Amino acid sequence: QVHLVESGGGLVQAGGSLRLSCAASGRTFSSYVMGWFRQAPENERDFVAAIDFSGDQTYYADSVKGRFTISRDNAKNMVNLQMNNLKPEDTTVYYCAAGNLWPSWRGYEYAYWGQGTQVTVSA
Repeated sequence: QVHLVESGGGLVQAGGSLRLSCAASGRTFSSYVMGWFRQAPENERDFVAAIDFSGDQTYYADSVKGRFTISRDNAKNMVNLQMNNLKPEDTTVYYCAAGNLWPSWRGYEYAYWGQGTQVTVSA
């Protein structure tokens, strides 16, 4: 089992940047694929980005490609999401998740979730 805690959310103006972090504890961090999702209407969680076990491969939703960058540090049990050129439509709660399948953009393929961190982008 792994416990995930997100941080780094906040309020930023459109065009600005934020860096989300997710700290993991529990079993070996490098045995998990890590993903970021965000809350969508009607309780759905939309895929944002994922990174493989070693950090060599990444995968992004089209809506964030070129603006967001996912990275991980297995020595520190951390995964980050650098978000640049933020838009008001990026406003929502962002979740870190851990799973075992690569590649994976489906929420149900991730077994462990953090509590979420709010990102608000003002126009």
